[in-house]
Amino acid sequence: MLMKKYAIGVDFGTESGRVVLVDVATGEVAGTHSTQYKHGVITETLPHKQVKLKNSTALQHPQDYLDVLETSIPRVLEDSGVSKDDIVGIGIDFTSCTILPVDEQFTPLCFQEKWKDEPHAWVKLWKHHAAQPEADTINQLASESNEEWLKRYGGKISSEWMLPKILEIIHDREELYHEAALFLEAADWLTSLMVGEVKRNSCSAGYKGMWHKQEGYVRKEFLKRLHPLMENIYETKLSGEVVPIGSKAGELTEEFAAKIGLKPKTPVAIGIIDAHAAVPGAGVTAPGSMVMVMGTSTCHMLLSTKEEFVEGISGVVEDGIIPGYYGYEAGQAAVGDIFAWFVKELVPGYVEREAEAKNLSIHQYLEQKASTLPPGSKGLLALDWHNGNRTPLIDANLSGLLVGLTLNTKPEEIYRALIESTAFGTRLIIESFENAGIEINELVACGGLPHQNEMLMQIYADVTARPIKIASNKITSAIGAAMFGAVAAGSKLGGYDTIEEAAANMAKLKDKVFYPKQDHVEKYNLYYEEYKKLVNYFGRGTNNVMKKIKN
Repeated sequence: MLMKKYAIGVDFGTESGRVVLVDVATGEVAGTHSTQYKHGVITETLPHKQVKLKNSTALQHPQDYLDVLETSIPRVLEDSGVSKDDIVGIGIDFTSCTILPVDEQFTPLCFQEKWKDEPHAWVKLWKHHAAQPEADTINQLASESNEEWLKRYGGKISSEWMLPKILEIIHDREELYHEAALFLEAADWLTSLMVGEVKRNSCSAGYKGMWHKQEGYVRKEFLKRLHPLMENIYETKLSGEVVPIGSKAGELTEEFAAKIGLKPKTPVAIGIIDAHAAVPGAGVTAPGSMVMVMGTSTCHMLLSTKEEFVEGISGVVEDGIIPGYYGYEAGQAAVGDIFAWFVKELVPGYVEREAEAKNLSIHQYLEQKASTLPPGSKGLLALDWHNGNRTPLIDANLSGLLVGLTLNTKPEEIYRALIESTAFGTRLIIESFENAGIEINELVACGGLPHQNEMLMQIYADVTARPIKIASNKITSAIGAAMFGAVAAGSKLGGYDTIEEAAANMAKLKDKVFYPKQDHVEKYNLYYEEYKKLVNYFGRGTNNVMKKIKN
């Protein structure tokens, strides 16, 4: 009888890290354990000293990431009864762009006495937005210079990305910039520690670092115009081979293996962005399917054999998600957040009391009531811009809108209209890809929302006129990371030689598929045409009332 073999996936989120142990042959989850970050998200002062941070700062403590590995890996092995001898490989996914400056030994500068009180020495979390002025400068200069690479990112990069964050450090504390040996994505920092050498993953490098497989990085002439210190940054502070997703970063060193309770020389996969790991985690390894990672916001990802410039995308990267394909990323800035906002701020007291009397959450109660309504929520139409628009408009200064309110409007009607608006937003993203000649035949949903609200998924199927499949669990990114761990091992060590093979055996979907209802499709087509008129009127410059009143 053959002994079971397992792969470990580690999913580093914003507030915690999760370790999952997956049977390589079947995809069965043998164990999972989460570790909360002790320091959470650092937004006001540094943890050990009252150093006040500037607005829109979001930092983290790198020790929290190490604690996840050193706590959750031994714990999940102990709880499951699985031996470290049966672990074939380990893979990690991480929020991005989450970066930190390190010295030659990969030690974070914030660990050093000299720099512990300097905010720029700490991890800049993905949602660190204090570098917006630097992002604006980059976008303006790139637009004036007609930089070709900007088109691969929908015409505008975000303050969340690598170069704005580093340029902010140069502007604010140039001395620290000189002190840093490297700036690393957190995923690459961890794999560097684990295997003893630096390799940069093509996912983070492509989507957040402006790397291109054929053309390399941004032109030196452009970087020099940004700042003289930036001219050679990719050869100095950002040096390191960029390797495709699905590659092996190396093997666990004896020292690191002892810290996390695994065997030395255990294969380690190159890191990947968390949402992107969900693509193979949901069983998608070829073109034609769009993966929606649905939670507070939604990330839309798909694969293609060609590179096209698509309006408002967050990036297109060769080898960015699955080796051999161009990976596209788009997104909506708020989805679940919109529903949560409505429930928290606008639901009347009688709804709370009726939900409590029926032993339902307010979301469950509203879903129950709203599911009996016709498409269009009795004449309501909303714009899903409560947190701005990510794709296709790339405009954080847009805001929400609700049309059709009367004195007879009920809470469940608004609730359904808000859900419909997010489905219209997804359809708008799908059309952006279709206009570029990229085919999308079906949707695959993962994350928390698809498991909580069946009405939502049926509305999405009806609005997009496409079937929707659902991942079998809520930890799809962690499963995907484990798949890459199995690929790092290869078939000779009990894993797989390709991510396609790993996904075919380890990815699981629910049996239920949401198919579009034709009569609903036809009705939603009418509402969608009006939705697009609102998009063009309020979002494309015809009427800038949203921005004016915001100011």
